[in-house]
Amino acid sequence: MSINAPRPSGQSPYGRPPQPYTPLWRRLREDEWPPLGEVLRGRQEQIHPGMWLVLLLPCLWWLTVPLLAGYQLARTARRMARRIFPGHPEGRIEDPEILRVQRVRAWTALTMSGVLLAVFGGWQDVSEAQQQFTQRLFLAPWVALLSAVVVVALLFWAARPAARRAMRTHLWPAARSALWYFAAWTLLPLLFMAAFKGMSLLPSNFTGLPGLLLLVSMMFVCFALWTPFWWVIYFLCFTSGPALRHAFNLPALHAALPALVTSVLVWVIAFLGLSAGGLPPGPVPLAVCAFLGGPVSVTALAWWEIHRLRRRHGVRLRG
Repeated sequence: MSINAPRPSGQSPYGRPPQPYTPLWRRLREDEWPPLGEVLRGRQEQIHPGMWLVLLLPCLWWLTVPLLAGYQLARTARRMARRIFPGHPEGRIEDPEILRVQRVRAWTALTMSGVLLAVFGGWQDVSEAQQQFTQRLFLAPWVALLSAVVVVALLFWAARPAARRAMRTHLWPAARSALWYFAAWTLLPLLFMAAFKGMSLLPSNFTGLPGLLLLVSMMFVCFALWTPFWWVIYFLCFTSGPALRHAFNLPALHAALPALVTSVLVWVIAFLGLSAGGLPPGPVPLAVCAFLGGPVSVTALAWWEIHRLRRRHGVRLRG
């Protein structure tokens, strides 16, 4: 085809059929994030010259370098996270109606908590709520692991011999994913202390041209010191949701295990919060209802899910 010859309809100037454009925010919801080059290009075939100008300006490196390096770290961490905790693990049966009701329950609980704090709470209650949220954020993975161990042991004990043999084959992959997750939590403070200690050993006197060269090299050293720490941070951010939602890939053992583990987890977390901060603000009857509303509604949804699994997919607790 000559340069001036008309192109066939629907064909791009580069000889490839045009691909439907997917917005970046949708691609970031997928398991595999797009490469950095695709993010910088956007909908164009090549990176815009203005983008190159922004990237090459030294006065903007304090912003562009952390953004580019952070995206690459997050991309590799997400890839590893989805390899260990896939979005749709083996044995997971997703019911759209259950998911819709769960979302409604979560938003309703969040709204009710905000209303109670706004109407009956003070600044101290808001501070206590923030502290409890942070404590639950760090306690939830460990409590979920203990809950999963207890529920799996009880279900394994109650299962029939044939079901036990089938569950035993899937036990090690689930345990391996849990070990990955908690190894990352254990490694996180160690990496932070190592990076902090390494930063304290770096020189702080930079004078003249040698000092400028030393400063640039120290910047690279600092980046190398903090890279493992931030990679683990990204890894935990991307794995925490699927790990807790799918109970450490336990659907492969039994489809009802995530619902059972969630039921135990919410009650343990609720009573831990009660012992640490007491009832929610407001009149005692309303506070008791608010305290019991979360665990009771989650448990009711979990048993409704198990009922639908049994009725629609033939899933039995004893296998």
